[in-house]
Amino acid sequence: MNSMNLTHSVKSFQDLNVDELYELLKLRSEVFVVEQNCVFLDQDDKDQKSFHLMLFSDKQLLGYSRLVPPGLSYPEMAIGRVVSAPSVRGKGIGRIVMELSIQNCEKLFGAGNIRIGAQTYALGFYSSLGFVADGETYDEDGIEHIEMVRKSVSD
Repeated sequence: MNSMNLTHSVKSFQDLNVDELYELLKLRSEVFVVEQNCVFLDQDDKDQKSFHLMLFSDKQLLGYSRLVPPGLSYPEMAIGRVVSAPSVRGKGIGRIVMELSIQNCEKLFGAGNIRIGAQTYALGFYSSLGFVADGETYDEDGIEHIEMVRKSVSD
């Protein structure tokens, strides 16, 4: 992992250039539509009001998440569309994306609880980052999910 020269950026929708937008939508589709075999419309009209965290090695997009302001998906701020490129699975990219996502949510939206809709297979991963299951499991596009909340450290 250390051999990869990782950089990240966080941009509003309006600040994304067309290449970045294309790459992040391509990665989201590659994983959420093709790999997970879900027929769903990824473009849900929340991108325009959200921030987009992109993790690169050189110019290659390896990881991504969407930082959603409070009141758009949930009353709390949220992290969604967390994805790492299939080529770098198991190398800790997801953890780096989530750690950066948490830091940047607090930077952008202030201290507060963060809510996610987690695929249940990733429960252990999100728990290790301080998220706690909140509510019942539910089916979203044929994949079992559960909402999880990470309490603000200031609480």
